[in-house]
Parts: sequence; structure tokens; C-alpha cells
Amino acid sequence: MRAIRIERFGGPEALRLVQDLPVPEPGPGEVRVRMAYAGVNYTDIYRREGDYAASATYVSRLPLTLGIEGAGCVDALGPGVAGIEPGARVAFTRTLGAWADHAIVPAHRLARVPGGVSLARAAAGMTNAMTAHYLTTEFGLRADDWCLVHAGAGGVGQWLIRRARALGVNVIATAGNEAKARIARDLGAREVILYREADFDAEVRRMTEGRGVDVVFDSVGRDTLARSLRSLRRRGTCVLYGHASGRVDALDPMELAEAGSVFLTRPHMADYIATTQEYARRAGDVMGWLASGADAGSAPHVWPLEQARLAQTALASRATTGKAILAIAPHLDELAPVAVS
Repeated sequence: MRAIRIERFGGPEALRLVQDLPVPEPGPGEVRVRMAYAGVNYTDIYRREGDYAASATYVSRLPLTLGIEGAGCVDALGPGVAGIEPGARVAFTRTLGAWADHAIVPAHRLARVPGGVSLARAAAGMTNAMTAHYLTTEFGLRADDWCLVHAGAGGVGQWLIRRARALGVNVIATAGNEAKARIARDLGAREVILYREADFDAEVRRMTEGRGVDVVFDSVGRDTLARSLRSLRRRGTCVLYGHASGRVDALDPMELAEAGSVFLTRPHMADYIATTQEYARRAGDVMGWLASGADAGSAPHVWPLEQARLAQTALASRATTGKAILAIAPHLDELAPVAVS
């Protein structure tokens, strides 16, 4: 089978298309999925670059096949698996090895894709919507609060705006240009800041009449964290859930005090889907959102599997809006196949 693998940490050139890997067999409690589409995430970039080399949460032993989410059809069951049948349309996240013709997935990590939802949409929504699910439910957001969403036109950013608005939260988003700002506004952002033209922390203070926001969702990291902290109200919370601009090298805890006794957390989604029940609850909600059309207006950007380097480069350079996915066997998707770049 084909797979995108890395044998060393590095830049996009470290990605290799391997054509002749054996098709894996599922073990006890596992399912083999014939992949139709796989998601492209910053997590894949962090893993390729070696950011997770020492992580106990996201183990990265080389060589490895990249990709942590996707959608396809079940084609083999391991011993002891019940409740799922060959041919079932499924999606999953947080299971390494998705950038391949076949992936081995723990059965409890599979979510059935509802009728009327394409495999492309399921692959595009699984990680991003699951991320927005835990971010908007675990950090104290309430109706009438204010939050700041960085990269509001990005894959997770779009879902954060949708879910925050569904909770009755006032959303301020940042965007790199007017086209991306328009996307954020259309999704329900009350205010959008073009971060290349204005200091976003000063704009947040102006928009909130000096108070600051209750929660900041920061996926950018090094370039934004200090100003994200200054955008918070007293005792507000900054959720640093990514580092697209680079990892934050150091932070003096007194900065949190000086910003207004604010809180800073750096979560891994793995800790918010740590039990079978929690994973199933969040995944079930996400599939319900997709079935209701909550992702309308955000078609994914699609590259063929062999162009994984281009997909990662586009994501890292912020050239995309919404989700990037890889087409592996798009013919498996009988519902509204998407055009491949």
C-alpha cells in the first residue's frame, strides 16, 4: 500500500511517498479502514519537525506514517470487535497513520458517518470540530461573554466561531486579510481585526470598552501570546492550543500577574478525549453538527495523497482558509465527491 512517511525529523522534504508497504492486519480490538480522505493538521507539521519527539502524549517513534484523522470504509475487523461491520462509513481522529491507503484504528475511536454526510466532510470536520468542542465547553465560556479567536478563517477558527456563537458568546476574530475577515464575519464574528494593520490587543480593549475578553483562543503562539495575555479581562483565561508561528520559548509567571492575574493553559486534545465515553460523546456531537449542515460554506482544500508536501506548505504559510485534506481513494465517497487540486 501507499503511505506518506518520515524517517527523520525536518522540513517538508522529510515527507516520503512509500509505494510498497504491506497492508496491515488489525489486532484485537482494532479495525482496518480503507481510507478515502485524511486531514492535514498543524499537529502533523509539529510531529514532522520533531516538536513531539520527547512527548509522552504524542509518541513519535521513527519511521512513522503521518496523519491523525480521516474517513473511509471499514474493510477488516480484528478479534473481539463487535458493533461495526465491513463496509461501514466511519471517521476518526487522534490515531496515527491516516496518510495511507489503509489505517489501523482502535474500534472505540471510530464514529459512524451519518447518511447525507460525505466522507470528505467527515474527514475535514473530525479534528477541527472536536477541538472546538472541547475548547468551547471546558474553559468557562458562557452566554454574553467575549472571546478572541485567532486565525478566525482557519479550520479550527471557523468551528470556534460557530460554536461560540451557538453559546451566545460575543466573538472577536483576527484575520490576515479582508477576504479572510469576510469569512469570519459571515460565520458570526461580531468584530474582526486585521492583525497586519492594527495591534490586536489595543483593538480588543477598544472594542470591549477597556475590559478585555473573557477567553482567548490562541493557535499562533510565539508571535501573539504576550499580546493575547494583555487582551484578557482580570482573571481571564488564555487557551494556547497551537503554535503556528513557533513555540513560546519562555514565560515569566509574573507576566500572568501583571496582565491581571490571568490564567494560561496549553492543552492537548488527547486529555479531553481520554476515555471511551468522552471520545464517543464529542464525536457523536460532531457528527450531529455535520448532519445538520453546520459546516455549510467551508468546502475543504483537497490535494492528492502524493502532494502531501504541498498541502503542508500551504497550511504552514497560511495560504488556506478552512480545512486541508488529502484525497486517497475519493471514489469511495459516493456523496458529493470534492474536486482534487
